[in-house]
Amino acid sequence: MRIGFGFDVHPLVDGIPLWLGGINIPHDQGAKGHSDADVMLHAVCDAMLGALALGDIGKHFPDTDEKYKSIDSKILLSHVYQLIQQKGYKLGNMDIALVLEAPKIMHHVPQMQACIARILECAIDQVSIKATTNEKMGYVGRKEGICCYAVVLLLAQ
Repeated sequence: MRIGFGFDVHPLVDGIPLWLGGINIPHDQGAKGHSDADVMLHAVCDAMLGALALGDIGKHFPDTDEKYKSIDSKILLSHVYQLIQQKGYKLGNMDIALVLEAPKIMHHVPQMQACIARILECAIDQVSIKATTNEKMGYVGRKEGICCYAVVLLLAQ
C-alpha cells in the first residue's frame, strides 16, 4: 500500500462558478485558476500522484499550457487515476478536508462523493469529505481564498 497527501489553494473572486468535488456549487464567489480551480479534485490528484512519487498536478498539467485553460478538473482526476492504474494500484480510500467560510457544503457532499467515486471506480464509502471554517482567521477567514487537504491510500491490484 502507498499513502499520499495533497493540498490545494485558490483565491476566491466574485461572479465566477464555484466547482468543488466535480460539481457546481451555487455561490456568489468562485475559485480562480487556470483550470476550473476545483481545489478538492486538485488536492486529490496531488495526493494520488504523491503516493506513487509521480510529481504533482503542476508537473502533469502545467498552467503554462493553454490546453488546460478552463479544463474540467474531472478530466484531470480521470487522467491521474489512469496513471495510478498503469502503475498497478487502485484506490483504497481517501479522506478530504475542505476549508472555507461559505457556502455551507454538507448537503452537497453525497453528490460530490458520487462524482468522485464514479471517476475512481470505487464505492461511495471509500470517499470521505468533511468541511470546516477557518474561524474567520487568515485568507480563508476573510473569504479571500479556499483550500483543501486530501489523504489517499492506494492498494496494489
